[in-house]
Amino acid sequence: MSDAAPRHPVVFTRVGIWRGARVALPLWIGMLPFGLVVGVISAGKGLSLLETLLMSGIVYAGAAQLLALEMWTDPTPVLAVILAAGVVNIRMAPMGAALSPWLDKLRGWQLWGSLATLVDHSFALSMAEQRAGGRDAGFLLGMGLSLWVAWMAASAAGHVLGGAVQLPAGHPLYFGGIAAFSALLVPLWRGPGRDLAPWALAGAVALAAQHLGVAPPLPLLAGALSGAALAAWRETR
Repeated sequence: MSDAAPRHPVVFTRVGIWRGARVALPLWIGMLPFGLVVGVISAGKGLSLLETLLMSGIVYAGAAQLLALEMWTDPTPVLAVILAAGVVNIRMAPMGAALSPWLDKLRGWQLWGSLATLVDHSFALSMAEQRAGGRDAGFLLGMGLSLWVAWMAASAAGHVLGGAVQLPAGHPLYFGGIAAFSALLVPLWRGPGRDLAPWALAGAVALAAQHLGVAPPLPLLAGALSGAALAAWRETR
């Protein structure tokens, strides 16, 4: 049996939802700079506060939203924006597969709510919870909903503040997002014997693609897929 699988039958409880929501609270700091930037850029592109909140609430994906806003012109290349956002978010597919010990046991709003609010942060900590023997799938939904609230608040704040939030490139606030993503690696690390090679390959491929001038977000996608492929191959041996 995989070490990612819960050792007991999967349940879905309110206790698990509230626990996930509480665990996610420290990660709100990492959502702040992304949300502020999305709100500021949305205002600069002429989107109203309602339109900004609808985009943040439905799309709920910082990288995809930033990419879409960068491509936002008049007229808007709708098909190109959709394809670009799809490329960025395709990483969600292997995330869902990795969480299948929980997701396969859910139905209806529990399943679709968990998938709709799935982000990198909730995935990483939910995987750590799974590997520790956690069996309450409500943890995943609780984390996703908690982070969704933070994302909406940060996006709204960025839009309302507008021109007042003019942070220069390299401002320390931007490091909050990087720090949050880096911290997510800690609970996922299972030792050099299992994770060093896939993680190193992912980083090397992404850096090589960027060095060759491949347009974003393809370097990130290439690194993620190569690392995931190596990890999957090693698991099946």
